[in-house]
Amino acid sequence: MKHKEKKPDKNLKKLTLLHSNDMHGDFLAEKADDKLIGGVSLLSGYVSKVRHEEENVLYAIAGDMFRGSVIDSEFHGISTIQIMNMLAPDIVTVGNHEVDYGVAHLLFLEKCADFPIINANLYIKTNHTRLFDPCKVIEINGMKVLFIGILTEAALAQCKMDKMIGTFITLEDAANEIGRICNTYNAIDVDLTVLLTHIGFEEDQKLAELMQPAWGVDLIIGGHSHTFLEEPCVVNGIPIVQAGTGTDQIGRFDLVVDTSKNCIESYKWEPIPISDKTCPRDLAIEDIILNYKNTTDEKYGRIITKFVRKLTHPSRYQETELGNLFADIMKDALGVDIFLLASGSVRLKELGPVVTKGDFDATFPYDDAAFVTYWTGAQLKHGILRMLRDEAFEGKHTEFYQLSKGLEVEYDQKTHSVLKFDFEGEPIDDEKIYSVGMQEYHFKNLPDSFDLTQEELKKNHSLRAVATSCSQVLEEMLQNGLHQDAVVEDRIKLHLI
Repeated sequence: MKHKEKKPDKNLKKLTLLHSNDMHGDFLAEKADDKLIGGVSLLSGYVSKVRHEEENVLYAIAGDMFRGSVIDSEFHGISTIQIMNMLAPDIVTVGNHEVDYGVAHLLFLEKCADFPIINANLYIKTNHTRLFDPCKVIEINGMKVLFIGILTEAALAQCKMDKMIGTFITLEDAANEIGRICNTYNAIDVDLTVLLTHIGFEEDQKLAELMQPAWGVDLIIGGHSHTFLEEPCVVNGIPIVQAGTGTDQIGRFDLVVDTSKNCIESYKWEPIPISDKTCPRDLAIEDIILNYKNTTDEKYGRIITKFVRKLTHPSRYQETELGNLFADIMKDALGVDIFLLASGSVRLKELGPVVTKGDFDATFPYDDAAFVTYWTGAQLKHGILRMLRDEAFEGKHTEFYQLSKGLEVEYDQKTHSVLKFDFEGEPIDDEKIYSVGMQEYHFKNLPDSFDLTQEELKKNHSLRAVATSCSQVLEEMLQNGLHQDAVVEDRIKLHLI
């Protein structure tokens, strides 16, 4: 007696979901261990290969396509949009660096994009109109996939500079908005719901806890914290993933979706390394990138200076050689007692010994103004303690600062106490007023970074801009001095748990 073969369940459909995040203009492959790693040409080759091999494929980007390369900065993101158009993602959400060139310019760039950009956070205050579509349903082979875009609070801080732009601030606000969207779209028989977030891995986990089962959120694809994972982190039944940073790897879900129950039947996720050993080159996109590179090389190939040796910036949450050099240059050039240089504004991990214009701009791409503020010693201690809060050492994306010469801080995390707080060899005087230089972004976001306000500091002395471009100050001073050097000298001495 012959047994009848079991018919395949028509309600079970395969879906391959590829994803990137925090690409930061990482367009070009790099040579390592006798192979080429990363770069958009190889990334595009892999995406095209999967699109050819698999029946149902979607590719999503969870924010921060911009910043990190001269090619991006020189063309204010227009080059990036053209390159991304060639890469052809199916859906993209906004990251904090998407607003670096201004909200108005971002809206212009959206018009240049051949792919949808979603975000549920940003809106115009006067009439509460959203700047972007908050979500998008993509239909593929009879499946309906709902993507919802959620932004990081760091990006929202940048948007505070534009008084016409409002944001949803807390995770609870974001969760309520997700619930509202899911409740609305569940009526159209959505089979899979994906949150495309740019809030950091720790915040993704908190957000997952806030999701109600009835909303039907199936996956969280995140960004912002540059987290490399070996496997998904499952919280409240929701797999959470990220694909690190740059183009060295891509995340891959192979899903089986039950379209009768509108849920995931099974899944496999893995990080896929991008190299010329496994990924074909996309010669068309390579030509576009090389055209941009040739244009920028003419302008940015000139040598600014030569250091004694290569200087490093291995982590934003510690004192670094490059951080010390840049902070000292700003202190001396502006004539302030102290300059607090944002660690996150130094984008590369090393620079030199030969420093070209392109190297410098890629390392320090931010062109904001410099402000002088006036702090009492007590306020300075309070602000630095805010910087040294536990979140800074727990993988969370907080602001951290490089201290200029003369300021020395020793901190014990276990007791949350300052063991040493000296300026020019003497303990800081709580009553004395010190002039403190800082970049415009951080001046305008004092409450977030230092738990202080401009109004509090104005009581000590009026505040003012002293330079319109920090990068011009640094470039000019670097150009005027060859054989510069810097070392880590315990300006920030940390005793961590």
